[in-house]
Amino acid sequence: MKHSKTVLTGKSLPAFTLTELLVVLAIIGILILMALPRLMPLIAKAKSTEAQIQLAHVYTLQKSYYYMYSRYSPDLEETGFEQEVLVTEDGSANYEIEIISADATGFIARATAVVDFDGDGNYNVWEIDQNKKLKEITRD
Repeated sequence: MKHSKTVLTGKSLPAFTLTELLVVLAIIGILILMALPRLMPLIAKAKSTEAQIQLAHVYTLQKSYYYMYSRYSPDLEETGFEQEVLVTEDGSANYEIEIISADATGFIARATAVVDFDGDGNYNVWEIDQNKKLKEITRD
């Protein structure tokens, strides 16, 4: 640490040089790059929570629809579900929600990731049915 003099008072104040600050930033960057591969599975798991919450919401909407019309709806909009804008379209949603099948006895809804969270080529997929059975179809 060097001392620098202020122009007005002439007093010497402790301060870091630009070089010292850049060295510290470079070290922090290297540490982050070393830790990132270990954090990727945790990031993918945290983002999968979005799919689970959205599918639980679809389940609730489908049950309400069923109580009103004695059948499940094949159309998400008909149940009142609104798909958030996807991250691929400058939105915030990481999963695209869709109804795979629906009739008078049951339904299957699917959440498919639009982003490969850990870069391994697999896209996370979750499904839920009329019994609220939530399962991960494809792991990321």
